[in-house]
Amino acid sequence: MKNHAQVYVKNSFEAAEMYCKAFGAEITFEIKNDDEIGYEHCELSVDGELFLALSENKKPCDIKVIHNMKWETMTFNVFPMGSKEAVTNAFNILSIGGVVIDPIQEVPWSKYCATVIDKFGVCWWLAI
Repeated sequence: MKNHAQVYVKNSFEAAEMYCKAFGAEITFEIKNDDEIGYEHCELSVDGELFLALSENKKPCDIKVIHNMKWETMTFNVFPMGSKEAVTNAFNILSIGGVVIDPIQEVPWSKYCATVIDKFGVCWWLAI
């Protein structure tokens, strides 16, 4: 049994590009919506393994509210990322236009981690 996450975001083309840069992922499957302004379904893989699926959100969502409230409705835990550089790279990319919940730090359960809500309203916990 496997469990893979799927996010629904506005500007799914931009989100897919950002997540590919942040995590070294590649688009391995895509279906564009009828208007070709977003993905009906898109799969991102890292090292040949499905990492994340995403689709264009069809309903309005006020990302400003999520950012202002630092609303962590669900967090995607990405670990082990293998190096401080990988964590720092993902953190820097995901922070652009987003909100940092916890800066890169050491906590009792991780020597190098951070939490950020990206500009699409998706919350990420990143760890070495």
